[in-house]
Amino acid sequence: MVFAKISQVAHYAPEQVVSNDDLAKIMETSDEWIRTRTGILRRHISKDETTSDLATEVAQKLLDQSKLSAEDLDFIIVATITPDSLMPSTAARVQANIGASGAFAFDVTAACSGFIFALSAADKYISSGMYQRGIVIGSETLSKVIDWSDRSTAVLFGDGAGGVLLEASDQPAILAESLNTDGSRGHSLESCYLGLSSPYSGQEMDRKYLTMDGRAVFDFAIRDVTKSIQKLIGDASLEADKIDYFLLHQANDRMLDKMAKKLGVSREKIPANMMEYGNTSAASIPILLSECVENHCIKLDGSQKILLTGFGGGLTWGTLLVTI
Repeated sequence: MVFAKISQVAHYAPEQVVSNDDLAKIMETSDEWIRTRTGILRRHISKDETTSDLATEVAQKLLDQSKLSAEDLDFIIVATITPDSLMPSTAARVQANIGASGAFAFDVTAACSGFIFALSAADKYISSGMYQRGIVIGSETLSKVIDWSDRSTAVLFGDGAGGVLLEASDQPAILAESLNTDGSRGHSLESCYLGLSSPYSGQEMDRKYLTMDGRAVFDFAIRDVTKSIQKLIGDASLEADKIDYFLLHQANDRMLDKMAKKLGVSREKIPANMMEYGNTSAASIPILLSECVENHCIKLDGSQKILLTGFGGGLTWGTLLVTI
């Protein structure tokens, strides 16, 4: 049988860094207010780089690290809710930018769960035996869909990209998975509604900016997402303490504290970097994974069990238990 393994990881963020104190100059907020409620200290905000630019930087890093040519790639999947355009897709732009002429490419729109959904799909492509290697990237420029006068959302989000190179292997990497959606609660976190506006329809206003019911999303993560993680671990006949690290979506540090308690695991097993990046939606988990590899706590030698969980708009949530 053929399986997919993660052989390389990489991340990239815009150079411009905006601190909490910087935000306090343009809105009624403070470093103390943001830090104590979220754990966020600063975030990267793009000056002129697009979502596809950030994703291209990650794709090129993955190729350089692996010594592969872009022509060696069979597919490129980009998870994003902030594409440069609806068509061509962000993945298609990346494909053109790096010269991966033989790769098919498409985007996944599942918000903060997007990277998990995309990684699951990529695993199936390689496991089919039809494809040998591909790139999965989460990339966002959330700064362009934020209402910068709304401190309840503007302080939370940042721009960045992270990704992985998947290659065929004779050892399984994804040991268990759980993918979920509840569209009936989608109004809790919305962005970029395109209204009807033709000569044959009523004139609806577009709603560009991201809106969020923070309490509803917080409660959803603590209740539904944690329960889903517990079920997946149980179904895999594992104990939580046998998992080396839990890489959870980076939305709020207090949220991670509560999830650690409910899961019964040491907070040391749940690394965080939202203090440096804020919430980067689909890019959150791959950026964290890449930094954990850089910091040598994750080895990429097949010896560790890592749990990856994304959750957010849709509402969507997904977990992958991987050997890495």
